Amino acid sequence: MAGIKRVFLIVLDSFGIGCAPDAADFGDGHCNTLASLTTSSELHAPNLTKLGLFNIDGVGCGTPADSPIGTFARLRELSRGKDTTIGHWEIAGIVSEQPMPTYPNGFPTEILEQLSAACDGKKILCNKPYSGTQVIHDYGREQEETGGLIVYTSADSVLQIAANEADVPVERLYDYCRAARKIMQGEHGVGRIIARPYVGSYPNYERTAHRHDFSLDPTGDTMMDALVRQGHEVIAVGKISDIFAGRGVTRSTGVNESNADGMEKTLRIQQEDFTGLCFVNLVDFDMTYGHRRDIAGYARATTEFDVQLGTFMERMREDDVLMITADHGCDPGAPGTDHTREYVPLLVYGAQIRQGINLGTYPTFAMIGATVADMFGAGLTTKGESLLPRVLAH
Repeated sequence: MAGIKRVFLIVLDSFGIGCAPDAADFGDGHCNTLASLTTSSELHAPNLTKLGLFNIDGVGCGTPADSPIGTFARLRELSRGKDTTIGHWEIAGIVSEQPMPTYPNGFPTEILEQLSAACDGKKILCNKPYSGTQVIHDYGREQEETGGLIVYTSADSVLQIAANEADVPVERLYDYCRAARKIMQGEHGVGRIIARPYVGSYPNYERTAHRHDFSLDPTGDTMMDALVRQGHEVIAVGKISDIFAGRGVTRSTGVNESNADGMEKTLRIQQEDFTGLCFVNLVDFDMTYGHRRDIAGYARATTEFDVQLGTFMERMREDDVLMITADHGCDPGAPGTDHTREYVPLLVYGAQIRQGINLGTYPTFAMIGATVADMFGAGLTTKGESLLPRVLAH
């Protein structure tokens, strides 16, 4: 049998599968994103089911497949966080033992003064944790009147800057975010600075597809670094390149904040001939449905993904491996609007992968990075062990 040539790693952003044992430490009660989805008649996911999603230990919902065609596991997050950056870094092999800073009471005065000075003296508005859609409604008129910047955060380690594209052109907003990235280092080293441009006039504002993330540099070696050192390609789809500050990425393609668009681009990449990793983030699950606690919408998005997944699986080559996972939870049935501390799934499938193997529960997402590196014989030191000996068909 030929060796593995291509790995497609798809992150279903926020697709948790059950409450983690330390959820209470992160302010969460009972939470289970997948269980909430199964309460909706909009959910129809035969391909995820065939891969073994409902056969994973502890899922406790849905109908398990009689003969799953994938190998499957439940992964627990070891890092001290439940956000996108920390989750993806751990998938790639970096365990973050210290949480990134958060600002439930807003950013300190000295930070705001530095930010205003670096942004042409513009007035800073809001400075609170806020919903991204609500904040532009509540502060958009003042932003228009003052030409200021709406600065806000969330339960995650983020500083977000929103402005109307009519007042602050997109490239200028990106420059302001780059300045903020330089300021937010050390003890204030938030995981991401996020540009949030929007258009319209009060009260009809709408965010545009020009969002851009400016992340911290990864703090350790990743599976992507390991592959690039060996001369392999690492193709990023969605916000992967942003999350890793462009490091370990040989080519990147953005998406229009749409899971369907992300999968269409992945399907096109699948037709290319390359050796290495295609690393995909599908953000709609989290941004559009999880945070907005829209169970039916999240379920429909899962159904739509499952259809495209079926097409992807039909087109897989003998030397391809598909891995599906998540970076954290965002239970649309839970109180509040924040991420939830949950286990995540790992589904592995391909002609060279054993079928129907329950790998059980593992203590870190870093098992994924170790396994991907091992598939290409690339050296990566991480707290996760490679699953390759258990998943590879002989």
